[in-house]
Amino acid sequence: MLQPFSDEYFMKQALNEAHKAFDMGEIPVGAVVVCQNRIVAQAHNLTETLNDVTAHAEMQAITAAANMLGGKYLNDCTLYVTLEPCVMCAGALGWSQIGRIVYGTEDEKKGFRRYAEKAMHPKTTLLGGILETECSTLVKEFFLSKR
Repeated sequence: MLQPFSDEYFMKQALNEAHKAFDMGEIPVGAVVVCQNRIVAQAHNLTETLNDVTAHAEMQAITAAANMLGGKYLNDCTLYVTLEPCVMCAGALGWSQIGRIVYGTEDEKKGFRRYAEKAMHPKTTLLGGILETECSTLVKEFFLSKR
């Protein structure tokens, strides 16, 4: 059983968002922003739906969290995202000064750690590999279904 307010608990919520994206034909990435053990934003990829290459789950979550909290800085928040952020999202997360990022699985092709690890704010902490198998399997299933 998942412990409430654990990294696994919140990653499961991000996975729920990723499943919504999958069902919509979007690349299955989900994200939630948590502040003081409360989900303040939840989102999934909408690039196909909105015909917008910037409509990644992280970008949607950053905007929703900033609106909910009434400010652009998310330094007291944690982002849970099923896939390692890309360079674009890492830049936005850096500008938001997010306090912590927890991701499920690495993005071997587009992950920011390969190209721009310094894009993050210096005080942002990272943790990867939370529910890694579930996150990775969902992305793989999506792309296999497209072939």
